[in-house]
Amino acid sequence: MNQLASPLPARDRLLGAALKLVREEGYDSTSVDELCRAAGVTKGAFFHHFPSKEQLAVEATKFWTTVTSAAFESADYRKFEDPLDQLIGYVEFRRDLLKGRSLAEFSCFLGTMVQEKYASSPAIREACLVGIMTHAGSVEEIIAAAKARHAPEASWSPQSLALHTQAVIQGAYVLAKATNDGATADAMIVHLRRYIELLFHHANEE
Repeated sequence: MNQLASPLPARDRLLGAALKLVREEGYDSTSVDELCRAAGVTKGAFFHHFPSKEQLAVEATKFWTTVTSAAFESADYRKFEDPLDQLIGYVEFRRDLLKGRSLAEFSCFLGTMVQEKYASSPAIREACLVGIMTHAGSVEEIIAAAKARHAPEASWSPQSLALHTQAVIQGAYVLAKATNDGATADAMIVHLRRYIELLFHHANEE
């Protein structure tokens, strides 16, 4: 089935095209014409749904957050009873997302775009921040439960560790792009798991 015959609404096809092309080419290098071609819609249809490329980008951050949140909520690590097992499972799930995918395919849409537009588009920066913090908040909930069970006296906060996980993962993607090697990202996420395991282990020794 070609794109023009896609059963998806034009708006959803444009959002999907944005997620793909921005991760492959960057925001500024992705034109409205390219987005329309990838989505199989006319430029008139584009501007019917979005007044500008910037607004499409803002809406795409919400679309990305909705789609990825559903994937994380249904992931197998959520089935573990122990929240620490869930946390370790979350990290392993992030590793699994690297397998068999190109750099663009496993890169975070939000992280990719905010690095490019943080200074020139406050609207995009804020939208990316909301998406990143939404995901970090879901990880924070798991960490808070794990801390309450396994390290209640530890001085670090669940929020700080949740944000650290996102900083490491986003940084891993940047390094993977710099080295042109997805294995770099995998190695960094392995270190993140080791750090979390040691953090809880040492908390029990305090």
